[in-house]
Amino acid sequence: MSVVLHTDPMTMQFGGVTAVSNLQLDVEEGKIVALIGPNGAGKTTAFNMITGVYKPTKGNVFFTDASGKEINITAQKPSTIAKLGIARTFQNIRLFKDLTVYENVIIAKHLHLKSDFMSATLHLPWYNKEEAQAEAEVEELLKSVNLWNMREEKASALPYGQQRRLEIIRALATHPRLLLLDEPAAGMNPNETDDLTAFIKEIRDKYKLTVFMIEHHMDLVMEISDKIYVLDFGETIAKGTAEEVQNNQRVITAYLGEDEDA
Repeated sequence: MSVVLHTDPMTMQFGGVTAVSNLQLDVEEGKIVALIGPNGAGKTTAFNMITGVYKPTKGNVFFTDASGKEINITAQKPSTIAKLGIARTFQNIRLFKDLTVYENVIIAKHLHLKSDFMSATLHLPWYNKEEAQAEAEVEELLKSVNLWNMREEKASALPYGQQRRLEIIRALATHPRLLLLDEPAAGMNPNETDDLTAFIKEIRDKYKLTVFMIEHHMDLVMEISDKIYVLDFGETIAKGTAEEVQNNQRVITAYLGEDEDA
């Protein structure tokens, strides 16, 4: 199994504070991998280093594209990283709330359009062809996830769980090879979380994705993760399968707050 995302031991310091220390990740193709840990453990900082928001103080991030080429993406612009095939959602939903469901997704399709501003302004044939193809792909995508009937609804009018789903769908519209989910179950009730769990599995299989996520909801993490990394105060304290992590005493102590002697 090939590795889609790999990091050298990666460190991020802010002044005298080390947010992440020597984080080494290997995310295999087609797998669902989770990064967990208590609040302040460094999870979002790790995501920000991977997606170009932060430049690591030490270490590098490597991404293997669809052709099998390994690319050093350390400190590349987030837009460049997205074009290479890495899409990300955020803990706080970042939809265009005054735009419709359809408009939110079609905007994402423009990431890969080759036509320039003049072609679009003059509606030249090659632009019209690209636009028609993008519109057809958005229709197919929304129908595949049962949101086509809501395409004219404003994003802000959707139930919370559907807004989360729409944000993931918008990320899928960029044709990612690797999907990064930042707290996808945040704020969800149990039914919404169950639906999300099934949805992540579904899109992983349907779109042949690799998924790397941060998540606090342990039922979701343990049910769908092929591999789990655990951070505590920026340090990797465990990695392995759900069963291995659940039975790791350092994880029990740090993440569940139990005494080591318990």
